[in-house]
Amino acid sequence: MKLIKKLALWFDSFFENLAQVALLTMILIVTMQVITRKLFNFVFFWSEEITMVLLIWFSFMGIAVGFREKLHLAIDSFTTKLPQKAIYWINKLVNLGGLAFGIYLVKYGWDFTVLMNTSTLAATHMPNSVFYAVMPVSGVMISMYSFLNLIGVNTKRHQDVEEGGH
Repeated sequence: MKLIKKLALWFDSFFENLAQVALLTMILIVTMQVITRKLFNFVFFWSEEITMVLLIWFSFMGIAVGFREKLHLAIDSFTTKLPQKAIYWINKLVNLGGLAFGIYLVKYGWDFTVLMNTSTLAATHMPNSVFYAVMPVSGVMISMYSFLNLIGVNTKRHQDVEEGGH
């Protein structure tokens, strides 16, 4: 169990750092694009496509981190009135749904990535699949978090304010 958690933590940290680098890179490219457009009436031909790729990757990684932190939609006002045993089984059902969604993203995200590999982006000539390759990656992450929660491993890294965090 400790080895699984350690491996999951490494995988998680790697992709969380990748998402943060994507956000920082996106901010730098957009800032550079605005400055060069306003001051020099010049735009780098690749900036919009790269920014769009980074935005999509950052967004999907954010969805996966949302699963890790249990930030999915919930109706707490309803579930808090239920007995603990019912809440336990609802949480198991939610984790099974998350696992199914993650597997769906892996399967169909991979199929779509392969399908889109034959076409290219206009400016950079990168394969169109760079937009979709994040789907199976985030699907693996979502599946991992859901599975770990299903077997009782807490994946949250940040505490809520009510739980004594900051």
